[in-house]
Amino acid sequence: MTDPSSATIPLVLSIAGSDSSGGAGIQADLKVITALGGYGMTAVTAITAQNTLGVTQIQAIDLEVIEAQIDVVIADMGVDVVKIGMLANPEIVRVVADTLRRHQVKQIILDPVLQATSGASLGGHKTAAAMMAELFPLASLITPNLAEASILLGRAITQVNEFPLAAQELMQLGPRAVLIKGGHLPNAPSELTDYLLWQSITGLEHREFHHQRINTVNTHGSGCSLAAAIATYLAFGLSLETAVAKAIDYVEAGIIAGQFLNLGTGAGPLWHMQAFYPQ
Repeated sequence: MTDPSSATIPLVLSIAGSDSSGGAGIQADLKVITALGGYGMTAVTAITAQNTLGVTQIQAIDLEVIEAQIDVVIADMGVDVVKIGMLANPEIVRVVADTLRRHQVKQIILDPVLQATSGASLGGHKTAAAMMAELFPLASLITPNLAEASILLGRAITQVNEFPLAAQELMQLGPRAVLIKGGHLPNAPSELTDYLLWQSITGLEHREFHHQRINTVNTHGSGCSLAAAIATYLAFGLSLETAVAKAIDYVEAGIIAGQFLNLGTGAGPLWHMQAFYPQ
C-alpha cells in the first residue's frame, strides 16, 4: 500500500468505456487502482448502458473529447502507466494511439476488449485490425482472453497447448509481451491456465499460471480488473512477471469474495475491495 503522506503515488490512467453497472470498464479500473494503492485517472471512450444481464446501448465519445481528456491529464499530472480497455471503433483507436505517441508514454497495458461477456460486440474485426496496426507496437503487454485472441488471429483458440504459438504470433504484431487468459476454455476444466510470453534482455521467456476454477457467475469485469491490477503493480516498479502474478492473485481473491454477492440477476461483479471489506 502507498503511504498517503508520500509525494510519489503511482499514477495510472485508464482509457476505457464506462459501465453503468459499475462492474467493469473505468468504474472497475478505478476501484482496482485505489484498492492497490495507486491514483486512478480516466479518459472515457464510450458510455454503455449495461447491467448484469448485458449491454443494451453504446454511445462513443467524440474524438476531440477523448484526445482532450488524455492531453489535460498527462500535461498536468503525468502518468506512470496507461491501461487501455474498450475502444468502440477504429477512429477512437487511432486517436488514442496518436495521442499516446505524442506524449511518448512508455508503459501501456492493452486489454483488447472486443466482446462483452454477454456476447455483445464492443468493437469487432475492424477495431481489432486498427488495434493491431496502431496500438500493438506501443503496448508493453496485451491481455486477450480466448475469444479476443481468436478474433485477433482469425482462428479459434480452444486448447491450452495452442497458447504458446498464439502468443508468439501476437507478439510478432508488435507488443513486448502477451498474456493469454484461459478462463473461457470450453468444457469448464477445473484448473485454468494463463500463459505469459515476454521479451527479456536475454530473449523470449514464458510462464504458465495455474489456478482453480471458482464455481460462480460473478466474474463480470475480471478482464478489466486484471489489466488494471497489472498496470498498478507496474506503476509501483514491479517486474512484469511479478506484476502479472500478483494481479492474477488479486483477481482470484476478488472472485472468491464476490461469489457471495447478490447484485442483479445475471453475471455479477467480482468484489474489488475484498482486502478492506471481506464478505
